[in-house]
Amino acid sequence: MATAKTKLVQWAPADIKKELLKKYPAKVARKRAKQILINEALENTTPEITANVRTIPGIITMRGCTYAGCKGVIMGPTRDIVNLVHGPIGCSFYAWLTRRNQTDPGPDGENYMPYCFSTDMQDSDIIFGGEKKLAAAIQEIYDLFHPKAITVFATCPVGLIGDDIHTVARNMKEKFGDCNVFAFSCEGYKGVSQSAGHHIANNQVFAHMVGENNEPKAGEYRINLLGEYNIGGDGFEIDRVLKKCGITTISTFSGNSTYDQFASAHMADLSCVMCHRSINYVADMMETRFGIPWIKVNFIGAASTAKSLRKIAAYFGDQALIDRVEAVIAEEMPAVDAVREDVLPRTTGKTAMLFVGGSRAHHYQDLFAEMGMRTISAGYEFAHRDDYEGRRVIPHLKVDADSRNIEAIEVEADPERFRPRKTEAEMQALAEQGYTFKEYDGLLPDMEAGSLVIDDLNQYEAERLVELMRPDIFCAGIKEKFSIQKLGVPMKQLHSYDSGGPYAGFKGAVNFYKEIDRLVNSRVWRHMKAPWQESLELSATYVWE
Repeated sequence: MATAKTKLVQWAPADIKKELLKKYPAKVARKRAKQILINEALENTTPEITANVRTIPGIITMRGCTYAGCKGVIMGPTRDIVNLVHGPIGCSFYAWLTRRNQTDPGPDGENYMPYCFSTDMQDSDIIFGGEKKLAAAIQEIYDLFHPKAITVFATCPVGLIGDDIHTVARNMKEKFGDCNVFAFSCEGYKGVSQSAGHHIANNQVFAHMVGENNEPKAGEYRINLLGEYNIGGDGFEIDRVLKKCGITTISTFSGNSTYDQFASAHMADLSCVMCHRSINYVADMMETRFGIPWIKVNFIGAASTAKSLRKIAAYFGDQALIDRVEAVIAEEMPAVDAVREDVLPRTTGKTAMLFVGGSRAHHYQDLFAEMGMRTISAGYEFAHRDDYEGRRVIPHLKVDADSRNIEAIEVEADPERFRPRKTEAEMQALAEQGYTFKEYDGLLPDMEAGSLVIDDLNQYEAERLVELMRPDIFCAGIKEKFSIQKLGVPMKQLHSYDSGGPYAGFKGAVNFYKEIDRLVNSRVWRHMKAPWQESLELSATYVWE
């Protein structure tokens, strides 16, 4: 059996950082240097990185827009809500089925995810306004489908011409009476990245849907799973494991979600946050209004899944649940360990780079570590400093002009429905056991000393990193896929998975082990050669050189 060889990186981290910056003008280089960090992994301290700032004009990065974060990420996976994009057809197409969100239509069969709903704004709408066209589109959707809710998403032209989408939505809701219609002011330019769209979506979902259904929900150990989007069926695998443990999922935000799940989320006794960046806002709001505490979990990786299950069981404190969780872990792990032991000789010592959004650049390092693989560089597309350094820095973050574009909604305890899920004595007992609520330590503490952490990676830097460090695999999104593969390195999408999945939970870990083993050990990559390497047609120098 072939054994993987440890690859020696010939460049020191400081030299690589210098190499990445040397092509920039001096002013740009000084600014960009603050977003490229050599992780020193210092004890009791965390290096500071600049994040959630505007991309430097003229540089093509991996980011999406505010609209993409709102419609594509948060609302896209909901099956029985019609999502109507008010804007040009290209915007709607961009956010339509691009993330491989899977769904089970359920007994009612309502599934509007395959449809692409758009007002298809034209030149005349830009000149004369599109409010009448929007109202007509909402009416047509209602007549055809009679859904539980219709949501409206503003694109850049809508914000520029001043269409009042909220008034249109409110008027149509009053007209229908049995259909919730509301809108998101999520114009693409509203924030520095898709992160602003997540925040806007959280606010509106909470304001217009959460708490709408007060019918009691059956089941024990009731949780909300927040920041899980069922890409490649991840949510199905997590749900399988939770049900096997006897844990009841009241709502998922928003993978395989339904209107009723949003409306009933306040019935849960614990919120479990997967993607901290995209969903921490609604977790905080539900705790304030309804008294539901939240914890950070991770179901990516077998070991992380087991740890998260134990954390949920410890919160409820029922020995029957604790025993059941241990029995499930014991039952699931042998199959995982068998595949892991098979791939380890071929994957140990291999290296990976991860540049993806949300918490994925963090979570997937656990899966690679289970395979004996090292993450030598990582970063986020749209992170804030707390995603890197932990929530301890939140009180010290400055509110900039772009953040002020996002509506701040005031949340207070519901006078009738606020209910602390644990007594003060119970919370104190959990704290004494080392149990933490409302906490996330961020990416940096879990990365190796000397590894490169890069925020808002751009195309030039990605290609240069690959050329200098030659990782065995590069993980990012669709925009980077083919340029990286032309450099002779396999590229794995972790936003939409290309194909395959699930990768969450125990069965997901098995799927991931097998796929990464095939990718990093395939001989095809050594034969890859980019067109510009075979036939150099054009060369240039920068004016400042």
